[in-house]
Amino acid sequence: MQKKSNVIIRLVVFALILFVVNMIASKLYFRLDFTEDQRYTLSKASKDILNDLDDVVTVKAYFSEDLPAQLLSNRQDFEDLLVEYENRSGGNVVYEFISPNEDEELEQEAQQSGIQPVIINVTEKDQVQQLKAYMGAVLMMGDQKEVISVVQPGVNMEYGLTTSIKKLSVTDKPKVGLLQGHGEPSLQEIAQLQQQLSILYEVETIDLSTQTEVPTYLRSLAIINPSDTISDMDFAKIDAFMAQGGNVFVAYSNLKGDLQNGYLSKGPNIGLEDWLATKKVNMGDRFVVDANSGSVTVQQNNGVFNIRSQIKFPYFPMLSDFPEHPTTQGLEGMMLPFVSALNYTGTDSATTFQPLIMTSDMSGLAQTPTMVNIDKKWNENDFRDGPQTLAMAVEGPLAGNQNAKLIVVSNGQFAINGNPPQQISPDNVNFVSNAIDWLSDDTGLIDLRTKGVTSRPLEKLEDGERETLKYANVVVPILLVLIYAFVRKQRYARKKQKWMQGNYN
Repeated sequence: MQKKSNVIIRLVVFALILFVVNMIASKLYFRLDFTEDQRYTLSKASKDILNDLDDVVTVKAYFSEDLPAQLLSNRQDFEDLLVEYENRSGGNVVYEFISPNEDEELEQEAQQSGIQPVIINVTEKDQVQQLKAYMGAVLMMGDQKEVISVVQPGVNMEYGLTTSIKKLSVTDKPKVGLLQGHGEPSLQEIAQLQQQLSILYEVETIDLSTQTEVPTYLRSLAIINPSDTISDMDFAKIDAFMAQGGNVFVAYSNLKGDLQNGYLSKGPNIGLEDWLATKKVNMGDRFVVDANSGSVTVQQNNGVFNIRSQIKFPYFPMLSDFPEHPTTQGLEGMMLPFVSALNYTGTDSATTFQPLIMTSDMSGLAQTPTMVNIDKKWNENDFRDGPQTLAMAVEGPLAGNQNAKLIVVSNGQFAINGNPPQQISPDNVNFVSNAIDWLSDDTGLIDLRTKGVTSRPLEKLEDGERETLKYANVVVPILLVLIYAFVRKQRYARKKQKWMQGNYN
């Protein structure tokens, strides 16, 4: 009886310990993150936004229960993230999970809220079946609502959730200006950029022909790809804006590349190049070429067939090595076609500049005007001018005593979707968005926007390195298991020897 009562007491104590540990764990939720870029650790931007919440955000997560195995982790990751948001916000983020497939009314509710089902192909017993799955969320604060139609896996999950909460909690978005009236693209022609900027800002078009000044309430002014002459009066208004601490982003190429006609030349003088020179930023008059370049598609005649092939085109520099700066945080790769080199000539110690985008060591400068020769055989002598600066940041008294910031990129097309719109690289949009954030002193989501964006393509490695990595992935785990088994066997052999000698300690 004594032994039985001791067992019962021990079980009760053990159950109480489990209960207490469970209660503590629910209050002190944490995750161990061993990833290189800390992708499972909340960013500072997310923490700041959650700490500043002064009202409750309700999250209705519409997730199907019968998700296939490869998507179940997506639901669990989202729930883990919501738990962390709830704890970090002090209870100002509350959530519930709803399975719309179980009830027709719930399914209708999800669709009316903006959550549409995703059709997934599932293979079962050698047959492909289509599954209608819901993986979205609706966030509500007061009478405001934000919809995440599909919860993206990975680091995009935190970005989508945090930006949606930010949209709900910001009552008065700061404004940024987009210069118009000189052939610049409209808001519709920069749809990707406009969509990303609208998360934190209200984008306002500025036509200086009808306005007496650049509004001082603007955080920054963007001048993207103008093609017509900008008057001295307009530049005076921009200078007055900068003299009051306003900041400016310029994306413009003074060179013109026409692949259809095969002619490369200097573009018309619209005044912007001269204005930049007053800020000690000089644009070169030769095309930058880079051995690390993008490709163009050409048709080659092979007898009776026309074959389309990709040919390296050094006039399209591929950029992957970015200096450390908030505007380049997390960027992996960009391509800026038909660009000139930028050079800063200022000597005033009160003004600082920093290169933001540079070409590779194997870069050169090609004369203008010139005809395009797709079949040209490029050699090392064409790339002997070293790294060239294609974008830079300048900070200081650029138009008076007041400090201002200026970012210049020697290409105006890289952030434009055009009309009809074409998808552009996310890093192109990220760079401009980061630049606007830095100029506007609102950098909360710079790190989060590009967090975990890591591309390490194996094709860039040498054949020997690829083979080493491949076999290491196979051999190393097996070796670890064998070593562990050997150690266990040795320990057991020593224990057995002690037992045989009568030593049971």
